[in-house]
Amino acid sequence: MRTVAVANQKGGVGKTTTAVNLAAGLAQNGKRVLLVDLDPQANASTGLGQVGNAAASIYHVLLGELPLSAVLQAVSPAGLFLAPSSPDLAGAEVEIYPRPDREQYLKSALTGAADFDYVLIDCPPALNMLTINALVAADSVLIPMQCEYYALEGLTQLLNTVRRVRAQLNPRLQVDGLLRTMFDNRNRLSSEVGQELERHFPDKLYQMVIPRNIRLAEAPSFGQAALEYDPSCAGAIAYQGLAREFLQREENP
Repeated sequence: MRTVAVANQKGGVGKTTTAVNLAAGLAQNGKRVLLVDLDPQANASTGLGQVGNAAASIYHVLLGELPLSAVLQAVSPAGLFLAPSSPDLAGAEVEIYPRPDREQYLKSALTGAADFDYVLIDCPPALNMLTINALVAADSVLIPMQCEYYALEGLTQLLNTVRRVRAQLNPRLQVDGLLRTMFDNRNRLSSEVGQELERHFPDKLYQMVIPRNIRLAEAPSFGQAALEYDPSCAGAIAYQGLAREFLQREENP
């Protein structure tokens, strides 16, 4: 089992869209995949057609009140499962903060996920205790980022957090890669920031680029990944390519 945290403390960069569609793409490639919605906003859950159940969510697994198996929901495509979020998760950080080993709760909760090929964690848009739990539980972190100036500043902060987590809590944690999202090749700044990323992170930058695409934005309102909602749209094709590139990297690290 490989666990990948999809993280960026900056909101609006396509993080949840990436987590949902990469998970769907891996499932379409025959993998058994668990998507953990660790964001209290529960966008990944609603985007896959699931309404958060306050009685059975990742919140209860995180606090040890339910086993992981009690909250799993099978979603489309076949092979994809969801551990949904709920509004209760917003209070989890306060509840676990005073406890010992507060950074290890998600890692412990995911011991019941051994029969999955991949676990993807959709992190909240913040460097808070939930995100730290995801980084401690993960083998690697995938960073979606919009090609704009402020995104570069946020990237530095996130990479510093990854280094601290690796040094103190999870020595196996690696940066899986950086993914350019919401890319508009008509925008000069997008191209310039993309070139900066290519120059500074040549080995970590995914070659696949996710374009701005209205069908990607529409898909969650229908409770489907874009790969299911409109497989022929530019965004879905890009995420299909990302899933293939991700698996190629796994085979040839």
